[in-house]
Amino acid sequence: MVTDERVATYDHPTPINELDPPLVSCLESLRQVRGLGRVLVIVAVTDDTIANAAEDRVREIVDEFPGIHAFVFGPVELGSLHRRLEQLEFADMIDGVTLTGYGAVRNAGLIAAAVLGHDSVVFLDDDEVVLDPDFLEKALYGLGAKLQDGTPLLAKTGYYVDDQGRWQRHDQPHWTDMFWRQKDAYNAALDIVMKPPRIQRARIAFGGIMSLHRDMYSAVSFDPWVSRGEDIDYVINVRMHGGDVFIDDQWNALHLPPEPVSEALRFRQDVYRFVYEHRKIEFAKSQVDLRQVTPKSMMPYPGEFIDSSVGWRAFVTGMLRAVGRPEKGRYVTAAFHSVREASEYAREHCQHYFEFQRRWPIMMERLWDDVALSSLFTGERRVDRTALTGRFPVIPSAE
Repeated sequence: MVTDERVATYDHPTPINELDPPLVSCLESLRQVRGLGRVLVIVAVTDDTIANAAEDRVREIVDEFPGIHAFVFGPVELGSLHRRLEQLEFADMIDGVTLTGYGAVRNAGLIAAAVLGHDSVVFLDDDEVVLDPDFLEKALYGLGAKLQDGTPLLAKTGYYVDDQGRWQRHDQPHWTDMFWRQKDAYNAALDIVMKPPRIQRARIAFGGIMSLHRDMYSAVSFDPWVSRGEDIDYVINVRMHGGDVFIDDQWNALHLPPEPVSEALRFRQDVYRFVYEHRKIEFAKSQVDLRQVTPKSMMPYPGEFIDSSVGWRAFVTGMLRAVGRPEKGRYVTAAFHSVREASEYAREHCQHYFEFQRRWPIMMERLWDDVALSSLFTGERRVDRTALTGRFPVIPSAE
């Protein structure tokens, strides 16, 4: 899997040495949640070289919450999973299940849940705080049941609120975005779902507040090759495979993200994301076993950004931002290089997801309640982490 800044850059990674990391507030908020079960903490990293150090820091934080039944999934667990995939003749799936990149990390969580035999999964990101003791009850409300029209509800999302309780973005439009009204389209999409009824079919989703039934997460994977927006991409994936993701307007969490490192870099990733998405739905038209998803069916967001106009709109927006905003050089690069490179990336990688996805249900069936992995994940079978990571304790010399 590609791991350069186009794909493996997170919006707001947490430095390992941060004194007050958001994971602390997140875990603290979970203490009040009724019916809280096993909490799987995945150590996602920006670079594999810091994975062991990141895991050590995460374990230190988790140890401060002995009342939470937490399982830390780090490089040792991932290594064991990869070796098991090789044994089961699924080595071709390894690139899509890693600790780097939004979709690949989500997939690692889904596999861990399958190994442990969980009927449902609830995602919560570390930069979120749970405000409601009934958070889990709302997360699972209706999951696995059928709606009045007979449609099974197997995947749902809530929504984010900020520290003032607002669920829409309130940034003022900038003149440089006259062809890239992303925030306006996002707000319009939320306007639709925040009206009755409580449960509606979703066009947008929030990966940090999402619940999936086993019948869904064992059947449909996240796309490891999408640069950002793996949650909205999952809505498209599910639709392609005959299902739907729903949104629950009674389920939310407080989102406290820091400021992005670079707005220009985020724009560049969005260019990759939307160009890739357009290419993906076009490629899917040639697959006879998939339901067709059109930009119109995803309006107003992300539909406005995944049609055939995305390329020229991204170019013009990059040039306008180069004139009217900071980071001029990065925006010029985005305009003149990223659009072309994004098209090449999409052309090269979008079919990889469909190859990966076709193997996903078979792999998940083989891994469900897998004895070799479950004994390791539950702690029944222990491994020598020092031997696997090369971090050996210092032995004092005898004098």
